[in-house]
Amino acid sequence: MDWVSTIENAISFIEENITEDLTIGKIATEVNTSAFYFQKGFSMLCGYTVGEYIRMRRLSLAGSELLSSDKKVIDLAIKYGYESPDSFTKAFTRFHGCTPTDVRRSGANLKSFAPLHIKLTLDGGTVMEYRIEKKPAFKVMGVSKMFSYESANKEIPRFWNEIFVMNNPRPVLGMYGVCFDDEMAGNQFQYMIADDYAAEDAGKKHLDVFEIPEHFWAVFPCKGPMPLPLQEVNRRIFSEWLPASGYEIAEGYNIEYYSNPADFVKGMEDTEYYAEVWIPVKER
Repeated sequence: MDWVSTIENAISFIEENITEDLTIGKIATEVNTSAFYFQKGFSMLCGYTVGEYIRMRRLSLAGSELLSSDKKVIDLAIKYGYESPDSFTKAFTRFHGCTPTDVRRSGANLKSFAPLHIKLTLDGGTVMEYRIEKKPAFKVMGVSKMFSYESANKEIPRFWNEIFVMNNPRPVLGMYGVCFDDEMAGNQFQYMIADDYAAEDAGKKHLDVFEIPEHFWAVFPCKGPMPLPLQEVNRRIFSEWLPASGYEIAEGYNIEYYSNPADFVKGMEDTEYYAEVWIPVKER
């Protein structure tokens, strides 16, 4: 199954179960992919997180049902996943710009959010540099933390800031940013700011240690002032490379490799700064 079909099937599953208890892990399991890569790929292709998409679809449907039926607000709140009429009303108002009561009393205008459909368009050939490299199992050491898929995009940069700004000396250099999702079915994943393993340092600094298994990896170089080149490469991996490459994601690991900023005049803001994205792959 190619990546675009995976996202399309996930959207169909969401639409068929829109009033059910939907988690990222459950949806990813349904389409047979890692929850981490599903969340990341969905955001890259669709422009929304999975949680944002589900929330907007539910509120759009709730608005339509509010107009077309005489159901109580509390019943609609429960149907579309809210624990109370108050929480439903707040979310409804943020999305539609009016309260459920306004709609019932005065027929206020509602917003519609239609189901997504993925389409690929060809705008001309572009070159994307990568290599496939077999790496033996290797260990990393660092500081790690669990993150939810829904909030990870905001929380992980804060985690880096916490480790690098609030610690002197720093516990790690930050050679890698590593995502681990072994079960590939939950709603959380482990993220580690890591370096290559050194037994003495790991013990002395009480660092977490993790062994990454042997894999074939697709390695994508990123060059320029961070984070924009890294973000663009990630976007193109899901929108261009995976659909056309003949490869699929093998396991729930994702690694970002960072050069030592001290080797560049302007550090990570240097035009020559170098980083990589590593994704474990197998042939389709």
